[in-house]
Amino acid sequence: MSGIILFDGVCNLCNHLVDFVIKRDIKGRYQFASLQSEKGKALLKEHGLRLDLHTMVVIENQQAYTKSDAALRVFPKLKGFWPLFRVLNIVPRPIRNKVYDWIAHNRYRLFGKKESCRLPSKEERSRFLT
Repeated sequence: MSGIILFDGVCNLCNHLVDFVIKRDIKGRYQFASLQSEKGKALLKEHGLRLDLHTMVVIENQQAYTKSDAALRVFPKLKGFWPLFRVLNIVPRPIRNKVYDWIAHNRYRLFGKKESCRLPSKEERSRFLT
């Protein structure tokens, strides 16, 4: 495994992102845990992060990345043309994060919210941390 993606388990956008990554991460580099899970909370604490449901977190090589930095860690490792998104690294972080924050702040209104956290299918269970 290359890393862990922590996501808001009740956010429809976040759940679609997990599905998106699973489908394109053909080498199985990433595992997943919801921010609300005990494992998610423990990983946040281990990396000195507070529970913040307004950002995804990517952990790679014992380093935690948040906001646009987290997304830009994942996309280059996916099959298809997604590695081209690494060009967004030239956009200054404050600008990238301002866009990220706007989407994160409005995600429930724009994409909806589930009543409970996503449960992985039988085929996906090995990729989810409990």
